[in-house]
Amino acid sequence: MPTDPTWQNTITLDGAEMRRVDSMLLMADGTALGSRGGLRPGDPGLTVTLAGSTVNVSAGVAAVYRSGQGVYRAALPSGVSPGALTAAHATLARIDLVYLRIWDTDIDASGLRQADVVYLAGTPASTPAAPTPAGTVIYIPLATINVPFSGNGSPSVSSAIRPVTVAPGGILPAQTSTPASPYAGQAWHDGTDLKVWNGSSVDTYAKVKAVGWTNLSISAGFTTPQGSLGTVQYRVVNTDGTNWVELRGGIAATSDVVAVTTFATMPAATRPAVNRTFTVARNYSATTCGSTRLEIAPTGVAQIYGSASPNQTSWFSLDSIRYAL
Repeated sequence: MPTDPTWQNTITLDGAEMRRVDSMLLMADGTALGSRGGLRPGDPGLTVTLAGSTVNVSAGVAAVYRSGQGVYRAALPSGVSPGALTAAHATLARIDLVYLRIWDTDIDASGLRQADVVYLAGTPASTPAAPTPAGTVIYIPLATINVPFSGNGSPSVSSAIRPVTVAPGGILPAQTSTPASPYAGQAWHDGTDLKVWNGSSVDTYAKVKAVGWTNLSISAGFTTPQGSLGTVQYRVVNTDGTNWVELRGGIAATSDVVAVTTFATMPAATRPAVNRTFTVARNYSATTCGSTRLEIAPTGVAQIYGSASPNQTSWFSLDSIRYAL
């Protein structure tokens, strides 16, 4: 069936046609004509606050999507108050709702064509829940207000319920769960890492984290650092989803090592699942090889190898040791 496109001479679009076309401006919600309504990320507008018992909502803009009707864009040019809080119940707590409503008489038979904010008191209960507007109401939630029972504290506002929206292909912020009906390539940020839906599962893109080093406790008979080498330290880093232990620094033996000897016990968080063996630099002379064997067991026991003179170990380096957990 033919439809009216935008930006052509002599064509007049009605409200429903304009709203459906505006769906192009927002991220899809997984349906053919659907859009994700909400506020702009980082926009402080339409913030709900309390001044005593008076509910206030600041100026702001929002997009309100209604299934089958498209996107309503609304702007409140100045702050408004939808009213005063209902008095607290004597013994039960309550959760109230503040929302932005679109009145469209073609849809809700309200006789109105406007946008405004509405305060809706909840029902007192032992485990209260926020109310849901009844009937044909076009809206998006802005905040909930937790109202304790009388004498049990002051009401508090939570903006956690307010949705945000972005342009098609944008990154949703503070999205702690996978969006409904995600498309391949859809991205969101959960407050810690970037997540992307690959078509069948979530790929996580973790930010590069600066991981500090921690000094490693050394067994009796050894000291650190050795000469100009650094103090023995460790850290755990994550690369491509795998945790790796990195070591650095040098150790000196107070008496030459002439047999397999424990020089440290690794902390629990750094112990490998299987025995790890490394070749490490050590003291060198014309008669002494400049490398030896070092092992770290799943129990955390770290041992250095030595043999009788002239191949004894008097110092060794842990620089560049790295193993997966």
